[in-house]
Amino acid sequence: MSKNPLSKTQIDRLGDRLKGGSHEEIDLRLLEDYRRSFGDAYQEVVRIIRERGQSPTGRLAKSTPSVVDKLKRESIRLSQIQDIAGCRIVVTDVIEQEQVVETLAAAFHGASVRDRREEPSYGYRAVHIVAEMFGKPIEIQVRTSLQHMWANLSEKSSDVLSPKIKYGGGPVKWRNFLDKGSQSVAAYEVLEKIHSEAVTAHEVLENAAAELLEHRLPEHKVQEIVEEMEASRLRIKDLAEEVLSAWNETADLLNKAISWLDERKGEKQ
Repeated sequence: MSKNPLSKTQIDRLGDRLKGGSHEEIDLRLLEDYRRSFGDAYQEVVRIIRERGQSPTGRLAKSTPSVVDKLKRESIRLSQIQDIAGCRIVVTDVIEQEQVVETLAAAFHGASVRDRREEPSYGYRAVHIVAEMFGKPIEIQVRTSLQHMWANLSEKSSDVLSPKIKYGGGPVKWRNFLDKGSQSVAAYEVLEKIHSEAVTAHEVLENAAAELLEHRLPEHKVQEIVEEMEASRLRIKDLAEEVLSAWNETADLLNKAISWLDERKGEKQ
């Protein structure tokens, strides 16, 4: 198991030096040692996730510039940063997302869950689980495919246009565009949940109807049940079409923006 040679106090003092810009070469080596100390915890978390049928991707440790930037940007100590090491899971939709989050929260006893769908960070939407392993926090990001597209768009925007974009800054028009894209993702997720609830309600209706139709019911009652079933089926069909249309429109919007940024990046190189 990787062991961290520094005490919590020493880690935080290192963070203060990095944040203040008064660090020396030895401090960068200490930070590298600290980052590497998350190795065993990260590998164990990834192993447990894979055992539950998921295929996580991600990084063993946050880069040195990212750590320093976070220390400068937020009122936080180095020992309090929970995403020094982390991985990511991308799922199809919010229904699967919630199932995966529930499974992983149960797999890692005492894990904390932060739902950034309810509290988006500058448009960023996902669910984060922080698992404690060997005394180290490991962040697990669970994103839907659309949330992942938006996050990629935000990352590329930061690289090509302005690093401030990820944190609410940058060109106003582009910032507004990112906000609109995030809102489109959120609207799609609402539709998706409504469709899922309609499917569940239809299944309950089907079971109840099957039981009723086993009895000798008046013909008009049978007809009422049949009509109710048909109305429910048509509602599900209409909702499914709305969901597909919303997904296509949102994905097209995000992919076109990503392609435009890729072109801009190519022009600069």
